[in-house]
This record gives sequence, structure tokens and C-alpha cells, in this order.
Amino acid sequence: MPNYRRNRIEGGCYFFTVNLLVRKQTPLLVNNIDLLRDVVKRVRTRYPFHIDGWVILPDHMHCIWTLPKGDKDYSNRMRLIKGMFSKRLPKEEWLSPVRHRKGERGIWQRRFWEHTICDEEDYAAHMDYLHYNPVKHGYVEHVKEWPHSTFHRLVEKEIYPFNWGAMDNTALLVGEPG
Repeated sequence: MPNYRRNRIEGGCYFFTVNLLVRKQTPLLVNNIDLLRDVVKRVRTRYPFHIDGWVILPDHMHCIWTLPKGDKDYSNRMRLIKGMFSKRLPKEEWLSPVRHRKGERGIWQRRFWEHTICDEEDYAAHMDYLHYNPVKHGYVEHVKEWPHSTFHRLVEKEIYPFNWGAMDNTALLVGEPG
């Protein structure tokens, strides 16, 4: 198995971008949001982590996790989430000969993008990026309109104001481009 260069810090805080293999084709993630939530809950029961922020879009998701003290294995958690989600979906996707030969599903891109959060400013920038992403991609006009996000939980905790994201957010240039 390849050993990708990943930054692993025990008890670290990480930002992730996870994409479907075929983007812009179907709203697979939001159509199966309850399944995804159940899978995340099951993985967290076995391998705990704190969800700082999460947004589910039709074809990708962004999340920020903080791992428990002494733990740096976010890759296994992500592998389990992707695998359990895929196994519980009906097999309707097209498979390339390589994926078919390897017994893989054609749901997710093989890898994910990870960024280690390095300080409070970095944390705040990535939380803002994550929550603003549905507006960035044109799914809604205002952050508060997107239901599949931790934004609403953070509004209840008075971390974000309800109308956050209604202003010009051109400074939100973190995460993956486009």
C-alpha cells in the first residue's frame, strides 16, 4: 500500500476535502445524507473524533476533525466512512476495468485532501471556507439556507451570527481551488 506524505500529529486538528469519483453527475451525498450520518456515527463510536465543522454538498464534503489526545489515525477513520457508505449503497455505478478487477466501488475518489490546522487563524479561515462552500458553488445564496452543515449548530452556540455569509466573502480563499 502506498505511503502518502501526510502530516500526522497526535490529537491534531485537520481539514479534509473528500470528493465523489464522478462529480457534478448526481447529488449522491445529499440524497443519502441519513446514510452518511449513520456511517459517521458508527465510525465515531469505534474510533472517536470531534467534529468541529462539516458541510455535505451533492458531490463532495469538507470537514474539520480534532482527534483524541495520543491519536493521529485520521486515514483509517476516513477509509471506514468511505467504505461503509459505499457498501450500503446499491451497486448502480459504472466501474472501470481496474476498479472492477480490484473489487472497488466507483463512488469516491481514491484519496482525500488533508490540511493540518496550525493555529486559531487557520482554524477560523477553514471553518469559514467550509461553511461558505454551498454559496461558493451556487447551491444557495446565503449560508443559512444550506441544511447539510454544522453552521446551524454553531449559530445555536452563538459562534456565528445567523446572517453570516450574507456579506462579501472574497477573503475566503482557503481549501481547494474552484
